[in-house]
Amino acid sequence: MLDFDLAVFFMVETKRLKEAVRRNRKRFPPDFMFELTSEEYHSLRTQFASLEKKGKGGHAKYAPFAFTEHGISMLSGVLTSDTAIDMHIAIMRAFTAMRQFIFHYNDLASQIMEIRESVSNHSQQLNLIYEAIENILDNKAKQKTWENREPIGFHRQETSTGSTV
Repeated sequence: MLDFDLAVFFMVETKRLKEAVRRNRKRFPPDFMFELTSEEYHSLRTQFASLEKKGKGGHAKYAPFAFTEHGISMLSGVLTSDTAIDMHIAIMRAFTAMRQFIFHYNDLASQIMEIRESVSNHSQQLNLIYEAIENILDNKAKQKTWENREPIGFHRQETSTGSTV
């Protein structure tokens, strides 16, 4: 976001916002904030009519600062307006909530891994049980076919007198 948009958001003058940034330059490394070149600013002004300022100060004397999300967070800690202070407190609370969420998420992730390992072990055990049941059923089927087979060879027949023929 650009400095003049953030000045409106934090309810401070753009001039005061830039002063605060310059006084605390070490808090704003290049990945937090950078100053647009005049070509970049001119390109933005021609692309978006909303960036055109009306009235006094229609054209900024200096190129605006552009802030990343980390820069906005740092800016909320540097500015002294009530809105900036409230925003800084909200950001700190959000970080705390995220840390708690991550802690619970890691705990949940470890529980899911335990369940996954347990299910994997159960799956292996169930496969062994299924194989054992299939072997038992195959053996029973073989035994039944042996008992119910058609006998071959000589058959002895008994007569009514009890003698065999």
